[in-house]
Amino acid sequence: MSRIAKAPISIPTGVDVTIDGQNVKVKGPKGTMELNLHPSVALVMEDNTLQIQEPSKQSVAMAGTMRALLNNLVIGVTDGFEKKLKLVGVGYRAAAQGNVLNLTLGFSHPVNYDIPEGIKAETPSQTEIIITGTDKQKVGQVASEIRAFRPPEPYKGKGVRYADEYVARKEAKKA
Repeated sequence: MSRIAKAPISIPTGVDVTIDGQNVKVKGPKGTMELNLHPSVALVMEDNTLQIQEPSKQSVAMAGTMRALLNNLVIGVTDGFEKKLKLVGVGYRAAAQGNVLNLTLGFSHPVNYDIPEGIKAETPSQTEIIITGTDKQKVGQVASEIRAFRPPEPYKGKGVRYADEYVARKEAKKA
């Protein structure tokens, strides 16, 4: 069994977990999420901990994956997930208006990005974007899609980047 699958998931107070066969529902202060477990994985709940049962040899990898996904559900409904983006470049701006993110990224036209359901985007300053939500996959996907409009380039470092991202800079050609 994988080392990740062996670790129990502790359920904090205020979080309600319902197991219905292979369907698991997690309800917390930030919302409700559910996951369909892989058929080869069994889940046991005892005194505020979730534990993946010892799987067969064929389902060892799935046990670790399902444990990680369940843990992300529990973290998502209690704390939520967050990604920070920075806009680097002269005239690059972002403004959140309702469920639309207006981006000015040096193109001849503004870029309007529709924020999906369950995700919130905030712009504390014109060059910062904070994406929050309960679903880790969705938060990362939205951040990736926004970054893809203008990925950071290696010569001047201009573009949309993650706040903790390091952009390897290249030297310009010499005559």
